[in-house]
Amino acid sequence: MSEHYDIVIIGGGPVGSTLALALRDSGLRICLLEARDFSPSTDPRALALSYGTRLLLDRLGVWAKLPQVSGIRTIHISQKGRLGRTRLQAEELGAPELGYVLPYSALQNGLQSAVLAAARVEGAGAESAALSPNPSPVSGRGELICIGNAAVTALETGAEAATIRYSRDGVAQELTAKLAVVADGGRLLEASHPPEVHDYGQSGVIAHVTCAHPKPGTAFERFTPQGPVALLPYHDGYELVWTASHEQVQEMMAWDEATFLARLHEHFGDRVGAFTGVGPRSSYPLRLKRAPQTTLPHAVLLGNAAQTLHPVAGQGFNMGIRDAWELAQVVLRAAPESLGSAAMLDDYQRSRRLDRAAGIRFTDGLVRLFSNDLPGLGHARGASLALLDCIPPAKQFVAKRMMFGANG
Repeated sequence: MSEHYDIVIIGGGPVGSTLALALRDSGLRICLLEARDFSPSTDPRALALSYGTRLLLDRLGVWAKLPQVSGIRTIHISQKGRLGRTRLQAEELGAPELGYVLPYSALQNGLQSAVLAAARVEGAGAESAALSPNPSPVSGRGELICIGNAAVTALETGAEAATIRYSRDGVAQELTAKLAVVADGGRLLEASHPPEVHDYGQSGVIAHVTCAHPKPGTAFERFTPQGPVALLPYHDGYELVWTASHEQVQEMMAWDEATFLARLHEHFGDRVGAFTGVGPRSSYPLRLKRAPQTTLPHAVLLGNAAQTLHPVAGQGFNMGIRDAWELAQVVLRAAPESLGSAAMLDDYQRSRRLDRAAGIRFTDGLVRLFSNDLPGLGHARGASLALLDCIPPAKQFVAKRMMFGANG
């Protein structure tokens, strides 16, 4: 017999954990299913968080506990081989920072610790269990239950509820929920609801680099015909995101350290001096992927399950956190019996429509406009960047979009 919940969250990453924390005092019965065992993450990838995301994490009581955070106070935007540049500065907006850089593992572990402290945990790793030796239900009639080592195998949506099937320790199990939330990438529904996919023909190389003259607090976004290259300030150097064609990236991954650093200096320029060191490199393909529908009967897709964006301008992850926050607000406004109903799902879609559409257009438009060497476009782009730098209201508009999204 299936166990029934008000809400089942599939995926305990940052987006799923944000939703669970935002609803921990809702009085609802909530279950979070995670394929891992809740052991601390060691993922070294860097994340760029916007100032708006920082404010949401503050409200959840997580931000002050996050270690290893570096602030971004200035963003320098330019294009290779052309005049014209724009500088976005936090002080012009009256904000302490435009954004922040930190390891994925720091954010994931901070959010996970807060979730486990508020939950009854099943299937936690030894280290994670120690974070919350006496987990307890949240207040009211509800509770938050976290189940680890739960590999979800199927999600079926129906007129009255969603059915979630998962395997744990080789045993097939089943839950039902008024609302199922997919926050783990969305592969569950791709066969029945194929996403729209655009391959940019690019991959990204990520690594930590050091240089002769770092500029603390300054991030660089430099557009080139082969794709953007970003330097995000972090501790003693920068987190690098270097995009190029799939074939070029394969070659770049094979370069020795000296060759990689020399080619990076040639490609990026001399704004931070010579590059002096590079850490382990990894690469991944860059695509725009969006679900044609972010809601189904008694189900919602969040974060990468709803849309996966190119990393230019750092919008994708922050949009996912806003997805989770807005869904929580819709749930808190709704009567418990209306969870998963058409009216409730329409309310959520309306709350996210502008931000989602504008974020996708903004990111996709930047890649298509700047990642080419079409005749005449280079000078026009340079003139546009120079003009933008001279019009404070326009700069503030762009900066606020990056910090808060279109709903900001």
